Amino acid sequence: VLFLAYFAMQVIYARRKYKISPPETTGHPEFERTFRAQANCSEYFPIFISLLWVAGIFFHQGVTAACGLLYLYSRLQYFQGYTRDALGRLAPLYASAWLLWVLVGLALVGLLAHFLWP
Repeated sequence: VLFLAYFAMQVIYARRKYKISPPETTGHPEFERTFRAQANCSEYFPIFISLLWVAGIFFHQGVTAACGLLYLYSRLQYFQGYTRDALGRLAPLYASAWLLWVLVGLALVGLLAHFLWP
């Protein structure tokens, strides 16, 4: 939640800096990159939280927490890279996508172990 609040505050600061009033979503390229970075991170947050929750309950809390922290770090790097340059988002984007797939795998293994192997 703190990450989402930080991202939203960055959009507010960019709106003020470039004098772009809501509901406008276009304007200065730096504002547009900040706005898109915030929107992209917000779109993936429910997926991340759901996978983190399921993997933490059914697989292992420590491993899941480590993956979650790495995901949050990669999303922060994504946001910061995207706001500077559109190409700066690519490496952290791939890292965060890879971590989501790891969480999918952990959740599946945990669910299968829980429900199929008593």
